[in-house]
Amino acid sequence: MSGRGGYLLRKVGWALLTVLVVITFNFVLFRVLPGDPAKSGLRDPRLNPAAVEALRERFGTDKPVFVDLEADNPFDSQFTAYLGALSRADLGTSYAFRDQPVSDLIGQALVNTLWLVLPSQLLAIILGSVLGLFAAWRRGRALDVGALTFSLFMWSLPTFFLGIILLVAGAQWFGLPTAGRVTIGANYADVWEAALDIGSHLILPTLTLTLVLLGEYMLIMRSSVLDVFGEDYILTARAKGLSTYRIIRHHALRNAMLPMVTLIALNLGFTVSGAIQVEAVYSWPGLGALTVSAVADRDYPVLQGAFLLIALSVVVANLVAELIYGWLDPRVSEG
Repeated sequence: MSGRGGYLLRKVGWALLTVLVVITFNFVLFRVLPGDPAKSGLRDPRLNPAAVEALRERFGTDKPVFVDLEADNPFDSQFTAYLGALSRADLGTSYAFRDQPVSDLIGQALVNTLWLVLPSQLLAIILGSVLGLFAAWRRGRALDVGALTFSLFMWSLPTFFLGIILLVAGAQWFGLPTAGRVTIGANYADVWEAALDIGSHLILPTLTLTLVLLGEYMLIMRSSVLDVFGEDYILTARAKGLSTYRIIRHHALRNAMLPMVTLIALNLGFTVSGAIQVEAVYSWPGLGALTVSAVADRDYPVLQGAFLLIALSVVVANLVAELIYGWLDPRVSEG
């Protein structure tokens, strides 16, 4: 099969193969970590050897990791149990959070992360694209130099450092909340008051993540537009007397968006994992904070679930980017 149908099948096939590899690697990665999750997960020094063994049996860590040919049932292993649970959409139960389902923990953290990531991404994409477009249009002038300097500065600034600066400034000058998702002990009269409180807690972390992402989007958009401006068909459009606005809207913008589509899709995939540094600075209870906590506790099920979600997000985002790229540029899918 050739053409767009074959292009679609190839990309989906590679995505599925990548998912299978990720599932296997995701399982192996946390089995090579040192330490005993039965002890460290509960953080209870009073556990005796019998209690530890009972915990291993309960969570299935007493089984061989892969196949044990000397056992009565050689395929009764942690890996086969893991695959069986995934086929039922069961991510297991947490070691450290008192047997809570991993899916519930990750779901709640993911919602909090999306509340932070999506507005930041949307603002950064819009502002970065517009700023990059105008900077390319006014290349070499004051607007271009100022936008380029600002974007390079934002891109190079460490995220945690920017977060701390905005945290101090927001609290001291504007009285904004600096930590958590809601005000501790607050009683809300209605849902709007609760939403207002959550929104006020989102202002500083959203602004931090927006500024961090803005520089990258602006630089890529500016570079892409400048490349397109040098093409022959742009020169032909100028020779025909078309205005700069018409040239940008009808000729330059579509092709200039090709690198941006890839960057946006990949960034969306990666940021599902949570902006860990931003969440750490503002104590935001997202997926990044949950992952860091699970690493400290050697909570294998939570780590497996979180990393699987992150990997799937990146794979899906990359697939979406490939498909959109093929739609924007038919030469890609027809080649």
